[in-house]
Amino acid sequence: MNSKTFYALAIVVIVLISSCNNNEQSGKQTTQTVTKTDTITVSQGINSKGIGRFKDVPLTHPLDAAMVEKGKSIFDAKCSACHKLTPEKLVGPGWKGVTDRHSPEWIMNFITNTEVMLDKDLAAQAEIVTCLVRMPNQDLTDEQARTILEFMRQNDGKQ
Repeated sequence: MNSKTFYALAIVVIVLISSCNNNEQSGKQTTQTVTKTDTITVSQGINSKGIGRFKDVPLTHPLDAAMVEKGKSIFDAKCSACHKLTPEKLVGPGWKGVTDRHSPEWIMNFITNTEVMLDKDLAAQAEIVTCLVRMPNQDLTDEQARTILEFMRQNDGKQ
C-alpha cells in the first residue's frame, strides 16, 4: 500500500469516527493536505456544499409536483438499479434521509460532479467505504439533477 493510499484511508477512518460526535462541529469545513499536490476537502454536517458549481440551490415550497414526477422518472431509469428509496443499501446507499444528511448544494454537486466529489470530498469518499463501489457519472443535466433533488425531498417527506 503506497503512502498516498494509506493517508487517504486514515483520513476517511478519522472522519467516520469523528462523525459519530460531530454535534459541536456541524457545518464546518476544513482542508487537509495529504501530499504536496493533493488536497482533500473534509465535509462535515448538513451545511457542507461539496465541490462544484452549486453554491446556492433555491428550493420550492411547496414541492413542485412536476419536478417530483420528472425526478421519479429519472430515478426509475438511471438510479433504481443501485439505490433504494428506503435507508437500506443496495449497491449504493439508500436514499431515505439523504436530504437530512446533506445540503441541497452537496447533493447537486455530487450528482453533477461525481468524479471530483469522490476524489476530493471525504463525505463522498465515506460512501465508498460503506458501499465499496464508486458511483458512475450518469451524465445528467443540471435540470435533471434538480428534479432528482426534488424527488429526494418528496421521498424524505418534505412538503
